[in-house]
Amino acid sequence: MSGICNGRVAIITGAGGGLGREYALALAAEGAAVVVNDINQEAADRTVAEITAAGGKALANTGDITSYEAAGGIVKAAIDAFGDLHIVVNNAGICRDRMFVSLSEQDWDDVIRVHLKGHFCISSHACNYWRARAKDGLPVSGRIINTSSGAGLQGSVGQSNYSAAKGGIASLTLVQAAELRRYGITSNALAPSARTGMTAGVFGDRMKPPEDGSFDHFHPGNVAPLVVWLGSELSGHVTGRVFEVEGGKIAIGDGWRSTAGVDKGDRWAPAEVGAAMEQLLATELPAQKVYGA
Repeated sequence: MSGICNGRVAIITGAGGGLGREYALALAAEGAAVVVNDINQEAADRTVAEITAAGGKALANTGDITSYEAAGGIVKAAIDAFGDLHIVVNNAGICRDRMFVSLSEQDWDDVIRVHLKGHFCISSHACNYWRARAKDGLPVSGRIINTSSGAGLQGSVGQSNYSAAKGGIASLTLVQAAELRRYGITSNALAPSARTGMTAGVFGDRMKPPEDGSFDHFHPGNVAPLVVWLGSELSGHVTGRVFEVEGGKIAIGDGWRSTAGVDKGDRWAPAEVGAAMEQLLATELPAQKVYGA
């Protein structure tokens, strides 16, 4: 199999189903060898079987992305099996949705661990591998593709833990891009809107497949072409972006920006802040509404 990722090696977390499965199939179809990481062995094996049946290269892996040691083992497995590593797609995630006042400590910790720590662990090992190669004078074309969310960019009622994790991932992407460019590594993030197991309970009716056979707007496969392109050598000039993807539309999530502000040139008295606030609010560009608000 050959394509724009011919000869490249990718790790995709949460690739046993949903978006991750679509990414794995699409990357393999474009020539990449793929490590299919998922906590569900049967699901990972099914994805691998689909890839190999189509003539691609793939390896199932059930390593724990939230364990730094185990994540190192996932990176090593990719290099041992396929000789190199070029792409890390941090896709795996979970939801523990509650209104903020009903969240338990465990709800918070589980979501932050899987999303934020999971993104850190594999990326850390991959980047250390790429940095060592760069210091040895070897060519590096490393790609980190993170997964944020509209919940992370605008917030989402009932998902404060998930929104915080996804917002953190967007910020992590910006820092990775700034720090890692010197080594030949790019970092971008996705905010996909697609039908997956995580959306079924909330958006099931809105995202269901059309019955008339028309374009399936929320099919998770619609996100995969962007992932493949970002994982290819063609995307080396693009880094530090958060891409919103839905149906056939790709957009850039435009981040926080400072306004002109109101500057007194001296310390404000508390009673003076109200007038300054009115001026600030009158000239700001309002943020997008929080989902569900």
